[in-house]
Amino acid sequence: MDSRYEIQRRGGGGGHGGGSLRDSPALTGAQARRRKMPPRPADYKLQVIIIGSRGVGKTSLMERFTDDTFCEACKSTVGVDFKIKTVELRGKKIRLQIWDTAGQERFNSITSAYYRGAKGIVLVYDITKQETFEDLPKWMKMIDKYASEDAELLLVGNKLDCETDRIISRQQGEKFAQQISGMRFCEASAKDNYNVDEIFLKLVDDILNKLPLEIPSKGLSNSILSLQPEPEVPPELPPPRPSLRCC
Repeated sequence: MDSRYEIQRRGGGGGHGGGSLRDSPALTGAQARRRKMPPRPADYKLQVIIIGSRGVGKTSLMERFTDDTFCEACKSTVGVDFKIKTVELRGKKIRLQIWDTAGQERFNSITSAYYRGAKGIVLVYDITKQETFEDLPKWMKMIDKYASEDAELLLVGNKLDCETDRIISRQQGEKFAQQISGMRFCEASAKDNYNVDEIFLKLVDDILNKLPLEIPSKGLSNSILSLQPEPEVPPELPPPRPSLRCC
């Protein structure tokens, strides 16, 4: 009985007026699904870079946000790496290209080239390591030298899961951020997935605040928001900015 049923299905019709499988409601439904409209393209494409000293958890923050994963023994980033994540905010579809930069000084000449196109910069330190906090002025000099003046800045004290080993107080982080015009501050834990989504989404929200509400589609081709292929090589470095945000 089963074999005859299979033959009839494959033969199409089985004595029912020569009907074909294309008349089957189930198959018609499948064809209809294949004819669905393609996904709506992103309204904006934004570049965000993550900077900070070696070992502060930059890669962990990026991977937690983009893939919801955490690696206890992440290898140090060599040069730069990036991931893509699409989010929806304010009814807009936003494609984020998140660059993870190496913290070692020997890579500065490579990673500095990625500052210019960034609309948002996440500066990270480790709340359990004094030297990563003391390095913050050095990273601010990199921002002031290479980044766009209107880039949104976010200072993140990472590894909140290591509260018992804390060396840098929350007040110290807040005080540093208050010295920088427009810089936000937050503490997070990539390991515990605490505040990770919130810091990135808030940064994107701040970026959107600076963008025009509507951009004519004909103007997108020449806009920094246009959906261009993912860059493999950064553009030439911009000239040094005329003034620093902090001393």
